[in-house]
Amino acid sequence: MKPSRRQFARLLSAAGIAVATPIGAAWAQDAGEDPADFEPPDDRPSQVAMERDHSLRMLAPVMINGHGPYQFLVDTGANRSCVRRELAEELGLPAGPLAAVSTVARRTLIPTVIIERLHVGERVQRKVKVPLLRMAGEAPADGVLGVDWLKGRRLLLDFKGKVLEIAAPRTESNAQNRVVVPARRRSGQLTLVDADSSGRKISALIDSGSEFTLGNAAMRKLVAETTRGRLPPPVRVTMETVIGETFHGDLLYVPFMRLGGLTLGNVPVVFTESHVFKLWGLHDKPTVVLGMDLLSEFTAVALDFGRSTVRFDIA
Repeated sequence: MKPSRRQFARLLSAAGIAVATPIGAAWAQDAGEDPADFEPPDDRPSQVAMERDHSLRMLAPVMINGHGPYQFLVDTGANRSCVRRELAEELGLPAGPLAAVSTVARRTLIPTVIIERLHVGERVQRKVKVPLLRMAGEAPADGVLGVDWLKGRRLLLDFKGKVLEIAAPRTESNAQNRVVVPARRRSGQLTLVDADSSGRKISALIDSGSEFTLGNAAMRKLVAETTRGRLPPPVRVTMETVIGETFHGDLLYVPFMRLGGLTLGNVPVVFTESHVFKLWGLHDKPTVVLGMDLLSEFTAVALDFGRSTVRFDIA
């Protein structure tokens, strides 16, 4: 049995091995797929109520070909949406071509199916080719919503109000209890361009599908250099993705991290090597993937894929 999130926090304070509850798939489909069709853009905001799974990740209701609603994991670290294999079989979704998919653990070819109409609130995506995945966990999600269904829109994750909102892009600036950080598009994700750790430039991605914040080897080297070996020994962590793959990492606390006008201290980061960093072109650059452990500390986070900004609302 895997420990609860609270039990996991206690494990982190002790030496030895900690076993984390499942994190997001953090997967990406290789380039080359034709983009799906969308209904004509509508500037009216579309809102849906969100739930939290046992790992505190966000779930949104989705309609497939008029059936549902089904609960899909909202994963801004995935550039393609997917559907649970059992649900696709239940709905009799027609088969599509094989797709090359990269997860945290590996790259593989898997079957796809075609969804005629996928609804997220008022947002409609037509003729969607989605990979089939066997979802793991105590209460597996029915699928994953990647950033492919946003298409230049603005995604608001309101953690306090438990609402997901999709709206037209808009210009925002810093205000009281609000920090706006410029970003750039990289393999579908938004990467913060104004971020550093102890004065050294880093890349930071937003991944609402990952329970914990992850870092690559280059980031770990940067932390070692800036702390001069003064950090406590790492805690070995074994993690599992939503599709049941296990991988390992070392938990360390990064003393200082800046995201635009936002300053963070003692940030827990699990350092692991994954070829997904190579897929994003970031394997040799200090990079952190901000997971739900950090994101849920804010009242809301808005990712604007049209204006290329990320807004953090502070309690």
